[in-house]
Amino acid sequence: MRSIKRIKISSRYKKSFRTLDSQIQEKAIEKINIFRENPFDPRLKTHKLHGKDRDCWAFWVDYRYRIKFTFLSEDKVLFLDIGPHNIYR
Repeated sequence: MRSIKRIKISSRYKKSFRTLDSQIQEKAIEKINIFRENPFDPRLKTHKLHGKDRDCWAFWVDYRYRIKFTFLSEDKVLFLDIGPHNIYR
């Protein structure tokens, strides 16, 4: 499986990340490290989105929180948002 060499961060992601509880931020960083090695690691539950977000993907930080992203190339991604399920709206 390919690894991710570069992660770009949107301003919306930055803003959302700052508002999270520090424990969720730490969990997110742990999951991002797994994501860098293998974006489809089963622990992440990476899934393709549908509807208006059909070009996007998401992976689990935990049961409640997700990181929404899009692939820019084979080894580059853009993190769009982080938060509970309502980031899909």
